[in-house]
Amino acid sequence: MTYPNTQLFIAGTWQDAADGKTIAVHNPSTGKEIGRVAHAGKADLDRALEAAQKGFEAWRDLPAIERAKAMRRAAALMRERADSIARILTQEQGKPLAEAKVEAMAAADMIEWFADEGLRIYGRIVPSRGNLNVRQLVLKDPVGPVAAFTPWNFPINQVVRKLGAALGAGCSILVKAPEETPASPAELIRAFADAGVPPGTVGLVYGDPAEISSYLIPHPIIRKVTFTGSTPVGKQLAALAGKHMKRVTMELGGHAPVIVAEDADVELAVKASGGSKFRNAGQVCISPTRFLVHESIRKDFVAALTRHAQGLKVGDGLADGTQMGPLANPRRVTAMAELLEDAVKSGAQVAAGGERIGSEGNYFQPTVLNDVPLSARIFNEEPFGPVAAVRGFEKIEDAIAEANRLPYGLAGYAFTSSLKHAHLLSQRVEVGMLWINQPATPSAELPFGGLKDSGYGSEGGPEAIEAHLNTRAVSITNV
Repeated sequence: MTYPNTQLFIAGTWQDAADGKTIAVHNPSTGKEIGRVAHAGKADLDRALEAAQKGFEAWRDLPAIERAKAMRRAAALMRERADSIARILTQEQGKPLAEAKVEAMAAADMIEWFADEGLRIYGRIVPSRGNLNVRQLVLKDPVGPVAAFTPWNFPINQVVRKLGAALGAGCSILVKAPEETPASPAELIRAFADAGVPPGTVGLVYGDPAEISSYLIPHPIIRKVTFTGSTPVGKQLAALAGKHMKRVTMELGGHAPVIVAEDADVELAVKASGGSKFRNAGQVCISPTRFLVHESIRKDFVAALTRHAQGLKVGDGLADGTQMGPLANPRRVTAMAELLEDAVKSGAQVAAGGERIGSEGNYFQPTVLNDVPLSARIFNEEPFGPVAAVRGFEKIEDAIAEANRLPYGLAGYAFTSSLKHAHLLSQRVEVGMLWINQPATPSAELPFGGLKDSGYGSEGGPEAIEAHLNTRAVSITNV
């Protein structure tokens, strides 16, 4: 299958950048250029902003049931095209084809849920304090055009969460999608265009992230900003949005602890956390990263996790049987090597992996480290790669203290057969999402977001819709 070049989507039409500028796209399995993506300039952004305002006015004025019908048509198109979209996604991002298809199909589910949730945006009537001729109303209105900034690790998933919530609430949205993986989010946008949403309701641009964000966020047309990415960049964008009084949702970096208590089912813990750890080559914001294992079972756990890592088939995501693909770009390979070197110098032991695979493409072995000291960089910096770092603990309170030590608070995992431990963990581990005795199971109907430096706001559940609504009070006296 050939890989498509990607254009901008502005005012309902696919188009090149006004100045014709493009950026190369590379296949992470080979490192070779496979296509080009249009690079938006200021003139393109101005057209996109004007279209977003017009699209908002048209979309807002549609009855919610008609908006929901259009969204459901887009979901149906995503399901029909899932196989071809998955192949595009794997070519540009590297993940195994099966994972790519799951991402495309899950997008359809996400769209449908937000379409239905948009039908449940209710205001209320508040009785007056004495005058029966007064009607006091609380109204919920869409906030306006949204600017969305998304990363390359889940090119469809990260866009559709923002897209679904915005459209479900009645807002238009202008997406700045990742230049490294542009074609798969373009296919998501194409599904909405083909479903018949009004021109400008959805827009898509690519280009220099700093230039685009610094132009879109302060612009008076944009009324809501949503970003997924690193904590340092998120803080910069949140500060810029705050300066201009823009509503913000931030889903930022994490460093998810995995607490494996002495009474845990080791086989379950390894299967669940190991599967989550090496999914998408560990390039997942909610990926398990800091494994805190009770000393009484640590030897068995490390041995089982090592067997799991060594048993994974690493290769081209389009090849049959591939379980883990390459890292998305050469920078991630270099980062893994540097983290491993630091960990070993600090005293950690390599139980599995630890090396780059071959010289072509961005492949790195699934890696397990044991006896990792707290001073090692990998226990303090989000690795965003296929490395599991393990250390022991004696008391559950010590594990909780370590889980909460870092400023991150996105996701966490725990394994225990004790109701007492489960209750303590659920009350004391400071994360926005905690999974106990299971792998990560995010869904449209659950909140998705973090605490502390991992951001604020939600990209799931009714809370995601609420972030796109103004709440207004209207009092009417009958005369």
